[in-house]
Amino acid sequence: MLLLLAGCSRAATPLPAGSILVLGDSLSAGYGLPDGAAWPARLAAALREQKLPWTLVNAAISGDTSAGGLARLPALLDSHRPVLVLIELGANDALRGQPLNATTANLRAMVDAAHAAGARVGLIGMQIPPNFGPIYTRQFRDLFHEVAREADVPLLDFLLEPVAADPAMFQEDGIHPTAAAQGPIADHVAQWLQGAFGLPDLTPAGKAP
Repeated sequence: MLLLLAGCSRAATPLPAGSILVLGDSLSAGYGLPDGAAWPARLAAALREQKLPWTLVNAAISGDTSAGGLARLPALLDSHRPVLVLIELGANDALRGQPLNATTANLRAMVDAAHAAGARVGLIGMQIPPNFGPIYTRQFRDLFHEVAREADVPLLDFLLEPVAADPAMFQEDGIHPTAAAQGPIADHVAQWLQGAFGLPDLTPAGKAP
């Protein structure tokens, strides 16, 4: 698992009780899946089962872009007052061929807005298929590292890393993970949250402290 734990000074401080906001697209909204099957719902259930002092709010919307997330974020920050914002956006920007500098600017603006509201931020990276061309593919992957480094926030390098190499873990469109893939993805995110933000182990074998 590749992790860039930028912003170690932030991660060293215990995360206060409150809400954790997931701002994402169809990969977090659970496109094509039954209710409660997407990875954020699994983490929310683990928080409840372990009676931990955090509530996960899944504000992901299928089809959302970094510009859409930036437009929605102020109202979400005002409504939920999150202590942590997980940003999982940008894949639809690439699929639509949008300029990467615009995606970079939008992600950075979301990080800045969350910080200004008093929340910590985790950035969740994505990768795109090689048919977009080697240069665009590499630049898209690298922009998440750039934002994380410059904004001093932890980065999960690739949300779909545990399942990306297995076609059986994807729906017929070859883009959206199946229900069976959500467990490995949730565990992947949970391990990152544990290392980057000091949350307890939220994987199925994990126990509250």
